[in-house]
Amino acid sequence: MVYPTRQKTVNDIDSWIELRYNHVRLHSALGYRTPNEVEQELLGLTKAA
Repeated sequence: MVYPTRQKTVNDIDSWIELRYNHVRLHSALGYRTPNEVEQELLGLTKAA
């Protein structure tokens, strides 16, 4: 794939990181869980409270 502009390239990379990588990657700061797992746990705790 060839990007027409540098900005389009940067935007696509940023989107990929935000939508895919950061949400499926295990994070040591989160107890080796994904951000999605932590978010779901917090939402569950909030609803139960």
